[in-house]
Amino acid sequence: MINDILKLIERLAPDPVCDDCIAERLQLADLQKVRIATNALAGTSRFERCSDTCALCDHKKLATRRSQ
Repeated sequence: MINDILKLIERLAPDPVCDDCIAERLQLADLQKVRIATNALAGTSRFERCSDTCALCDHKKLATRRSQ
């Protein structure tokens, strides 16, 4: 699952994507697992989480993007 999330975020780079949209796009029912995965990615130097406008739903919320 984390690899699918990583690929989606990288495909949308440099735009951020929220956990809700990640779950919807990848048809993942467990939002908590998505949050755990995106937090884990943000713990690396390649990704960051911040309050931003999601590229998919256009709502401002916590989102993940590939670091530039």
